[in-house]
Amino acid sequence: MIQVFLFLMIGLIAGWLATNFVEGRGYGGIGDVVIGTVGAFIGKFIFDLVGLTFRGFWGNVFVSVVGAVLFLHIVNFLTGDRTVSS
Repeated sequence: MIQVFLFLMIGLIAGWLATNFVEGRGYGGIGDVVIGTVGAFIGKFIFDLVGLTFRGFWGNVFVSVVGAVLFLHIVNFLTGDRTVSS
């Protein structure tokens, strides 16, 4: 049960950070968890491809944020949202 809680917390933190990096606004708690969770899978896949491993809570958050930022850029590209935050 604690693993599920930690997974959701990592997803929430990563989603919130990614939406602030990419768009400057969040999607609410549930949206941020979804974005962070998808980002975790994308980030893990990419970092496994290049042979890098990050351990611990903050390592997982880092990997998830990187994946979530990539995910949001892909979504923005596919939906035609070309806004770039400065």
